[in-house]
Amino acid sequence: MTAAARRTAKRVWDRFSASDPGLLRLMAGLRTVGAILLTLAVLALLGTSVTHLVAGAMTAMVATFAIQEKEVRGQAITLALGLPVALAAISLGALLNDRVVAGDVFFILLIFGAVYSRRFGDRGTALGLIGFQVYFVSLFVSATASTLPGLFLTLTVAFGCSAVVRFAVVPETPERTLARLREAFRARLAQLVAHQIELLDAETEDVPKVLDDLRRSTARLHEAALMIQGRLEEGTRDASAAALLQRRVADAEIAAERLGVLLLNARSAERVETITLHLPNAPAPKPRRARFGQDAGTALRRDLRALHLLVVRLVPDDRGTALPYVRNRLLGYREEKGLPQGSPALQDCFRAVGESARAILGLRLAVDGSRDEGDEEYDSPEAARSREEFEAEEISLAGEAKEDEEEQTGLRRPTTRAAVQVSVGSALAIVGGEFLSTQRWYWAVLTCWVVFLNTASTGEILVKGYRRLVGTVLGVVAGVALAGAVGNHTWLAFALVLLCIFGMFFTAPLSYALMSFFVTAMLGLLYTLLNTYSLDVLVLRIEETALGAACGIIAAVLVLPIRTSHRTDEELGTVLARLRDVVSASVAQLSGGAAADLVDLARDLDTALDDLRSSTKPLTHPIAPLRARRQTARYIVALLETCAYHARSLAATAELVPSSKSVAADARLALAGRRITHNIDLIAAQVRDEEPDGAIESGASIASMLDSGGHEVLPNGSVAFRVLRHLQRLDEGVVGLARPLGVPLTGRDVGVSPPA
Repeated sequence: MTAAARRTAKRVWDRFSASDPGLLRLMAGLRTVGAILLTLAVLALLGTSVTHLVAGAMTAMVATFAIQEKEVRGQAITLALGLPVALAAISLGALLNDRVVAGDVFFILLIFGAVYSRRFGDRGTALGLIGFQVYFVSLFVSATASTLPGLFLTLTVAFGCSAVVRFAVVPETPERTLARLREAFRARLAQLVAHQIELLDAETEDVPKVLDDLRRSTARLHEAALMIQGRLEEGTRDASAAALLQRRVADAEIAAERLGVLLLNARSAERVETITLHLPNAPAPKPRRARFGQDAGTALRRDLRALHLLVVRLVPDDRGTALPYVRNRLLGYREEKGLPQGSPALQDCFRAVGESARAILGLRLAVDGSRDEGDEEYDSPEAARSREEFEAEEISLAGEAKEDEEEQTGLRRPTTRAAVQVSVGSALAIVGGEFLSTQRWYWAVLTCWVVFLNTASTGEILVKGYRRLVGTVLGVVAGVALAGAVGNHTWLAFALVLLCIFGMFFTAPLSYALMSFFVTAMLGLLYTLLNTYSLDVLVLRIEETALGAACGIIAAVLVLPIRTSHRTDEELGTVLARLRDVVSASVAQLSGGAAADLVDLARDLDTALDDLRSSTKPLTHPIAPLRARRQTARYIVALLETCAYHARSLAATAELVPSSKSVAADARLALAGRRITHNIDLIAAQVRDEEPDGAIESGASIASMLDSGGHEVLPNGSVAFRVLRHLQRLDEGVVGLARPLGVPLTGRDVGVSPPA
């Protein structure tokens, strides 16, 4: 293969890797389809009936997707425990098939137990899901006591084939998953830098479109960073290695986002706020032509392309002088060396390129380790100093024990409340479903069950029920077409079923409606295989789905309801608490106080913000009737994302204090930190429906607060200036939260902040 062909293949693979971080969706689809294929092959060799083939395929699917544990040993234990649970579930389903009342009562008890078992973690969730789904399989294939021996064999084969595919054919270990996530992060980082180059070169009228791409790439990079956070503990050798990788990923994300803001600022006729990259559909700042001067503009384009080259480096252990030379030149900008003449905004861009190059070097050292040592002979003084700083940071890593959060009990515990709600909703679905069909009533129960999965408020259940109904209606149309095309061709039907299953798992994290579409299309094919297909059956599927969704919503509204506003307020309070922790600890360390595990605190903030983002989806969904509320929710989340970015940047800078020669503590920063944390406390009190003790403090800029007379003006590119910039943006962001949340402000005018 030629070099050009390899580069093209690499670009295509990068795009796919970036679209599916860690290849998690691809692996889930391949693993499930592989387990079903192997099960069908074994059962076909055993000469089983089509009914047993369908039961085996459905069981293999359940046994594969239900297990979500990350450790291989844990997966094996759960799979081994799942087989007796499945055998018990299908036995009870067969024995209670003719006993309507007893069967319905047991089904409700099974549903309660399956949902309640989520409190026991991934293993409890998996076993509960296996029990429920296999009982559903018994209803689907109309299992009886006489068919149990054959079904026992079918289930055993399905679990065995699932184990073979999981552990031998498509093996999955935490280390491999984390390695693929790192590759996805690199690919998304390369995409973001490519869009930044487009922003620099874009014509004035094209800037808004490029800005949309920049927003999307920034959000996707942050998503990849969060996914890496969730795999660090299992995928690294020890806690210090996990903390090191987390820090390097955070550094790279912060540096790339900062570069984007500064490039946008250089292209705009006015100062650009960081929220521009976080608020969807925000108006683009008034652009201007990129008149940087011919030499400076050419140099910036050259350096951005060089930065992109560092990110997309094809082979980790490349040798030679070209890339180290490029990296050394970019690192020099951190030390004010070789900065082209230009406006302060333009010079900030070059400094940001240097910081990004340093972050990429740190990420490479954390990932590749000793394989990068061959480049040291080409190091410039700036590169050698960066390596020394990285080594000092690695030595100074120390974790702190976290405080255990208060555990809720009784009906306040989410799993208990959800179990009661699902049980009540399922009872309603059984009664209503029996009126629609005495044979297909379980579809209503299944819909009621799934709309409660991974939801925590009434609004989330409503949106999920709506999406399932839309996907089901479209799936019925596809099912009619596919059933007509398949006819009596059994193996063609099974092949299409496998395609639908792959589509179901590949699209599940992206769109619940798409997943429901593939599920319903698959069911149409399964009914064809069982010779029970008819248009009436698929129409009944829509009716049962609508009934199940309605029963789930009724139960969520009337039984121990969690209002969406209450849920979002809880998550908002958590985000504010985590934001306060990061800001106070970072400012304390920057002021000369005790060191803290800022990386861990920033990680908690990101996790809490991701939970808030999920909880506000019902408010921001297009079907949400209150448009003003939808805009307010988006604005608040965007402001918090901006505050979180600046808080992460503060934490990353504060982490350098113990080991860096260029970052020194300044006791004056404590004053600025007190004002910001005071304002956060007032907003948090308002969110908790408490009377705020005072009003939001605003007015003088952070820089003027720190000016005690006789101090030199801070250089525009200095680390101290950057700390002030992040503190100022944090201060403005927190004050900006006060108005939509109804917190009183003081009457003083907000001062002018330092330039970005």
